[in-house]
Amino acid sequence: MNLNVSLGEVELKNPVMPASGCFGFGKEFSPFYNLNELGAIAIKAATGKARYGNPTPRVAEASSGMLNAIGLQNPGVDGIIKDELPYLQNYDTPIIANVAGSTLEEYVQVTSKLTDEPAIKAIELNISCPNVKEGGVQFGTDPQLAYEVTKAVKSVSTKPVFVKLSPNVTDVVAIADAVYKAGADGLSMINTLTGMRIDLNKKKPIIANGTGGLSGPAIKPIAIKMIHEVRQQIDLPIIGMGGITSTEDILEFLLAGADAIAVGTANFKDPFICKRLIDELPETLRQYGFGSLQEVREQGCHNQSILL
Repeated sequence: MNLNVSLGEVELKNPVMPASGCFGFGKEFSPFYNLNELGAIAIKAATGKARYGNPTPRVAEASSGMLNAIGLQNPGVDGIIKDELPYLQNYDTPIIANVAGSTLEEYVQVTSKLTDEPAIKAIELNISCPNVKEGGVQFGTDPQLAYEVTKAVKSVSTKPVFVKLSPNVTDVVAIADAVYKAGADGLSMINTLTGMRIDLNKKKPIIANGTGGLSGPAIKPIAIKMIHEVRQQIDLPIIGMGGITSTEDILEFLLAGADAIAVGTANFKDPFICKRLIDELPETLRQYGFGSLQEVREQGCHNQSILL
């Protein structure tokens, strides 16, 4: 069965990719299977300078998910270009570079350095990270700021720009509309929800940062709802994510309006998860009466006459 997907200018072999921050820079997972089998790889976030992240502990288990407050730890954009991208050029899998920053100028600077790298096929603009004290999520919760940073990045990017949306808003469609008007080529949704757990013995938050981003199966219904809402109003390619662990989950996201999906937290439990989902997807499509991915889109929320 043909699983090819077009995300505007970006062509994928199939709709499955690992989400940024949950797959390192790909090299760490390459001993498990051939990375060429993936639809794409969204690599770990890049910032202007190296970041050491938040203090530990910065991960905590939660019911049907996990909290993390890694804080965008990365070697900086120059280190990524020098030490990480050369390895990925050995594969023909599209690489999506996740760009983060504390200021509009940093987003522009990082994008300018990454956009002409041959391995990079698209930019994922991370305006929704809840685990940094400056920048990050503030750009993703204010429509005007989201518009400004998207427009600025688009002005320097030679590659398609997908904006990663935050669920920590009252109106996700307003944010999606703002970045659409700023020229975004696509959307990634959703990022993590802000949450907290308390250590009963210490009587204080488990995570040193206080709060963290909740991911995993617990957030799947929220992701599906938000994708559905945005799809009814915005005609852009959508990479859907949030608690995907099975091919049935993939179908839910596609029916809600996503064009492709990204697997995050599940990679920590099962490093083979992306390959398994790709292998099992054709049979699951047949099981539910679909002869192709296009049929899923036609019967789902890509057909805007169908409302949940």
